[in-house]
Amino acid sequence: MRILVTGAAGFIGHSVSKRLLARGDEVVGLDVINDYYDPKLKHARLADIGEYENFKFHQIDLADREAMEALFAENSFDQVIHLAAQAGVRYSIENPHAYISSNVVGFLNILEGCRHAKAPHLIYASSSSVYGANKEIPFSIDQRVDNPVSLYAATKKSNEMMAYTYAHLYGLPVTGLRFFTVYGPWGRPDMSPIKFAEKIQRDEAIDVYNFGDHKRDFTYIDDIVEGIVRLLDRGPVEATPPAEVHNIGNNQPVELMYFIEQLEKGLGKTAEKNLLPMQPGDVKDTYADIDSLTEAVGYQPSTSIEEGVEKFMSWFKEYYN
Repeated sequence: MRILVTGAAGFIGHSVSKRLLARGDEVVGLDVINDYYDPKLKHARLADIGEYENFKFHQIDLADREAMEALFAENSFDQVIHLAAQAGVRYSIENPHAYISSNVVGFLNILEGCRHAKAPHLIYASSSSVYGANKEIPFSIDQRVDNPVSLYAATKKSNEMMAYTYAHLYGLPVTGLRFFTVYGPWGRPDMSPIKFAEKIQRDEAIDVYNFGDHKRDFTYIDDIVEGIVRLLDRGPVEATPPAEVHNIGNNQPVELMYFIEQLEKGLGKTAEKNLLPMQPGDVKDTYADIDSLTEAVGYQPSTSIEEGVEKFMSWFKEYYN
């Protein structure tokens, strides 16, 4: 297949692209490569997949309407995997305009490109953050998600509504995925695994919010990629309108303090912890009900937290010396 992967220089986009390229698919990658975090890591991810002859990369801003129209006009895609977005819950409090530009305007340009090109299937990234402060766990796709607690979450909720509208109006087949705390090799340095590991390595104190009373449905990157590829190979849902949303997580929430213990084990050091109150826009626990994705494609995450952190730490120590 010929597949457009947006956010190809990002954490999940890089891993999805590598999996598709390795099995022989043609991947057209798109990324703006902004400086939200160190672009060196983004360039390193691109270098990791750039040796494949069946990979072509475009540096484009999703919000650039003309460039996005030209990309779809000049290419024919069998499927589109839209993973690019302005990420980060806490940063959305500091820089809200970046989220509207990338996550709302940019997503509209993706939808319009798919509509006019008659793309057979769009898989797009939503987020577990849409559940807000929902206290009913595990989080289920049958629950209402009308009360986001961050602008980032609000933009992801809007993506789901926009995608459904395009499925209803134009018959565009769309599949949304609510990601739950993805971690692993090539991960984002603004997320806790790398932030914690770097500070522990340097004997610096780590900031642990809500006094460590958090649970997260930490999901290893290979399990995430497996779920995406299974949906890709299955194709669009047979429904009217052709729209669906699934949780994609580990279905086994882990105490944050236990996750930190695994990082300490990998580094052979004990972390000094600054125990702090809950951050604005954050949520206490996340826990994915993955029944719908299991029913749809047989999705079953298989990487334990111990195995996943060990693999992550192996990469971390090699990449960061």
